[in-house]
Amino acid sequence: MEKILARRWLAIGIFFLASSINYLDRQSLATLAPIIRAEFRLNNADYGWILAAFSVTYAAAAPFAGLLIDRIGLNRGISLAIGLWSLAGISTGFTRGLAGLVACRAWLGLAEAGGIPAVGKAIHQYLAPEERALGNGFNQCAVFLGAILAPPVTTWLAVRFDWRVAFVATGVLGLLWIPLWNRVARSHKPSRPSAIEPLSNSLHLLRERRMWGFVIANALSMVTYSLWSNWTTLYLVEVNRLTLVQAAWFAWLPPLAAMMGGFAGGWLSFRWAKQGMRPVAARARVCLICAIVALETAFVPLTTDALWASAGISVSILAVSAFSVNLYTMPLDVYDGARAAFAISLLVSAYGAMQAVVSPALGSLIDHFGYGPVCVLASVTPLVAYGALRVTEPRVTNQ
Repeated sequence: MEKILARRWLAIGIFFLASSINYLDRQSLATLAPIIRAEFRLNNADYGWILAAFSVTYAAAAPFAGLLIDRIGLNRGISLAIGLWSLAGISTGFTRGLAGLVACRAWLGLAEAGGIPAVGKAIHQYLAPEERALGNGFNQCAVFLGAILAPPVTTWLAVRFDWRVAFVATGVLGLLWIPLWNRVARSHKPSRPSAIEPLSNSLHLLRERRMWGFVIANALSMVTYSLWSNWTTLYLVEVNRLTLVQAAWFAWLPPLAAMMGGFAGGWLSFRWAKQGMRPVAARARVCLICAIVALETAFVPLTTDALWASAGISVSILAVSAFSVNLYTMPLDVYDGARAAFAISLLVSAYGAMQAVVSPALGSLIDHFGYGPVCVLASVTPLVAYGALRVTEPRVTNQ
């Protein structure tokens, strides 16, 4: 039994490496934004539109990616997704201006839309129900491992060679993961393989009030996550007057905090579920605690130096990361494995749609008013997200 347990966690651990590569690719732009903006003479609003290009395709493609993965299977689905997003990353290294960056980020968003739905399906197939939030916590650790590595790795490559080399290198890394996973998958079969259901069964989720509660809560809670995932390095450079190299010494701290938050949030709901609390209720309790902690975000602009700013950002993203781990697990508690990828893809789509709308607005607000109003807004959205879960609670709890 212990051997089977170890093999399941080994397989899912290898799968989570794809999330590390995903975010190493994605956060390369956020890390190198100061020098790319300087070379192409872009302002914060231009940068916001680049982020929006990713988000529009990410949001639009996610439901279709989820449906596709549910139908062609986990292994073929993730191989296709990571192959496409690796090529998009490599192509970014050959851009010559704003239009090229927008095109490559749109391509990246299209491809990466399959990443999180595939993770959800893998967690459903390989892990027991009480283990799923913990599994999502480990995946969040993998996500932010990539985000932690992005500042030192891509900055070193940019300084030592050129910023374009950083995008090519991370893209090649993704292509190398594909044969590794397929070899592991052949020898480590999932304990709960999913059947293929009629398309109408998956689409029925769009008519469920419970699902829309998850979707709305995710869009709201991820505003804070989106802010610090994309603007931390720029904040340190513009507000604290650091160079890119100096900012890299601090920019890895928020992702580390997010990694810790993801694991802690998953572990806490896992513990409460083990003690007899219903899994969805345990996860909702963690979300409330995290939403209260996230109110601290409003005070980040009041910090006086880069260390305190990094600490404030770290607490903020730790809270929303723990919130996210539990919210992304709730659909796996409620829906069967045949619809797991599609259910998670709807949350992914909500995040992408939110970011497509919010990123240009954030850029414009920062250009005109600084980071103060943006941080106040981001401080309250997780609490409003929890309210959305409570509004739909009658049907969420009658499972």
